[in-house]
Amino acid sequence: MTVQAAAPVRIRTGRMKRIRHSVIMWLVLTPLLVFILVPFLWAFSLSFKGTDEIFTQELHYLPRNLNFANYHEIWNSIGFSSFFGNSLFVCGLSVLVIIVLSVLCGYALSRFRFKGRKAFMLALLCTQFIPGSMLLIPLAQIYREIGLIDTHAALVITYVVFELPFQAILMQGFVSGIPFEIEEAALIDGCNRVQGIRRVVMPILTPGLVAVGIFAFVGCWNEFLFALMFVNSQSRFTIPVGLSYMRGQYGVNYGALAAGSMIALAPPIVMFAFIQKHLVQGLSSGAVKG
Repeated sequence: MTVQAAAPVRIRTGRMKRIRHSVIMWLVLTPLLVFILVPFLWAFSLSFKGTDEIFTQELHYLPRNLNFANYHEIWNSIGFSSFFGNSLFVCGLSVLVIIVLSVLCGYALSRFRFKGRKAFMLALLCTQFIPGSMLLIPLAQIYREIGLIDTHAALVITYVVFELPFQAILMQGFVSGIPFEIEEAALIDGCNRVQGIRRVVMPILTPGLVAVGIFAFVGCWNEFLFALMFVNSQSRFTIPVGLSYMRGQYGVNYGALAAGSMIALAPPIVMFAFIQKHLVQGLSSGAVKG
């Protein structure tokens, strides 16, 4: 067989391999996707059903009529709007502090070589192995002594402390992916270290900031244990705690609970939809060098 005749055979063989790879990938991923999406789709359908339709013996995957009564009830009657506002405030403030501190810590770990640097990074990683429940009682005693129980400040401090180590390590990888020669050029042009960080590093670091902010926001938004233990007033509840209190002693309002779950999912989904490009870019750049 000549070289000219063998070329189409190799092309067809490569195309068949790609097709087989795609088929196998879809056969594996499709059941996994269905397993993940079905609970969310069921809760979404349940949020539009009335009480009679929910407890009927006939199974209906879709609501017969779009009923927004559950959303109106949970937002206005149950007070879910205050839970939503509390979560936004606590998570927004926590993420802002985490981003600032993680940039400073990640920059120091990436640019400076000092004794104990690797041990410090290892210590940061080891903090992720400590379960939050083990520190619950000591933190509660400390907050009670300084008067932070039943305040959002206790949640912000706790979220920053628990989220910062991982985000600092993540930010260190992002900063390491930026060539130091760019900063050196800024220093030669007359910038000091702080000006070089603000004018040179930060614009390049935007995808990394987005990735760190997203991870921190999701972690704070979904946190339940500390919010349950440190906040006692219903007016200061966050969304996870507010949803847990919707289960009554003698029954559960499944429609309102599903509607609240859908509202709780909205901010993370919207954030991922709008900044997906920056998130993927940030994760890929942070994996290059660290």
